[in-house]
Amino acid sequence: MEKWVLDRRLKQMTAEGVGFRTNVHVGEAIPGEELREDFNAILLSGGAEQPRDLTVPGRELKGIHFAMEFLPQQNRGCAGDMVANQILATGKRVVIIGGGDTGADCLGTSHRQKPMSVHQFEIMPMPPGERAPQTPWPLWPLQLRVESSHEEGGIRDWSLATTSFSGDEKGRVRKLHAVRVGPAPKFEPLPGTEFTMDADLVLLAMGFTGPVRGGILEQLSVNLDTRGNVATDAGYMTSSPGVFAAGDLRRGQSLVVWAIAEGRNAAASIDRYLRN
Repeated sequence: MEKWVLDRRLKQMTAEGVGFRTNVHVGEAIPGEELREDFNAILLSGGAEQPRDLTVPGRELKGIHFAMEFLPQQNRGCAGDMVANQILATGKRVVIIGGGDTGADCLGTSHRQKPMSVHQFEIMPMPPGERAPQTPWPLWPLQLRVESSHEEGGIRDWSLATTSFSGDEKGRVRKLHAVRVGPAPKFEPLPGTEFTMDADLVLLAMGFTGPVRGGILEQLSVNLDTRGNVATDAGYMTSSPGVFAAGDLRRGQSLVVWAIAEGRNAAASIDRYLRN
């Protein structure tokens, strides 16, 4: 952002009472129309943060949160920011639904907050201890991973599907109801394996379904592909001329090395666009 534009916008935001220790939400504090007026090219690289939800009875109970409601609060607290109404695992029976990297982050953060207990459930079967033959190099290996968070404690379990939640008279979650299931893709419930577990905090870490809809994407009128990601041409330009996209927002959830590569490629495409 050119310095004069940034200075002008910061002065305006100061007058409006927008604090600089909080996130500036592009699309709200700075609308897409204003970006269009000030810049010849825009790069969207906001990630794929639309979380996959769990639509079962009791989902509306208090104490059930997406992982990305829980984790950023801890980061802000560690940075010294004041966090109002922080979601804490302290003294609680925590259940994390999802066995991937985000679930491991929830596990490690829960450990720091000293919960009463913490379980991590995954609907997929338990991976083998060694690389599976069907995923030879250079394919991403199907193999059990033990992160530092797992080494610190907690109980992991696989082939489990949550069927519902139940709560107390105050509307807070108190129990998780689940069943063991067969393999993908059907995940058929196994008769007689139903069980109930006490839970005071449930963290949903089941992956993401693409970029957050609406907001800046809608304001800039960009099209989405069949997977719900921002569609681009070979030069990373979206359906809206002068608006580019890169990273998870364009390709879906992936590795940081892909985000770096796409950022560089998109920058080269933007340079060619501006030169023309």
